Amino acid sequence: MAATLIGIPAGTVVERENGQTGGQRDPGFVVIDEVAGQWVALAIAPIDVGHALLGFALFRLFDIVKPWPVRQLERLQGGTGIMLDDLGAGVYGLLVMLVVRMWW
Repeated sequence: MAATLIGIPAGTVVERENGQTGGQRDPGFVVIDEVAGQWVALAIAPIDVGHALLGFALFRLFDIVKPWPVRQLERLQGGTGIMLDDLGAGVYGLLVMLVVRMWW
């Protein structure tokens, strides 16, 4: 939550300062969005290496593939788009982790 509250305005400023208003708008050196999305994916995971690796892998998969509506969230302006696409990927990872928790 704190990462999101900080990340949206910070992402907006960084995007504007770097002139990335079109094309690739999510500056690669901004990682607070990745941190927030990863936290979401791991929110219910037990604290162990296996679950941590699975949560990381799921988050990265959904961050790369960007299933609906994650890709649409990425198109939002400024820090909102920078943050919400990764939070969306984290939610997909969390949903899969919930299913995995039923059996593991």
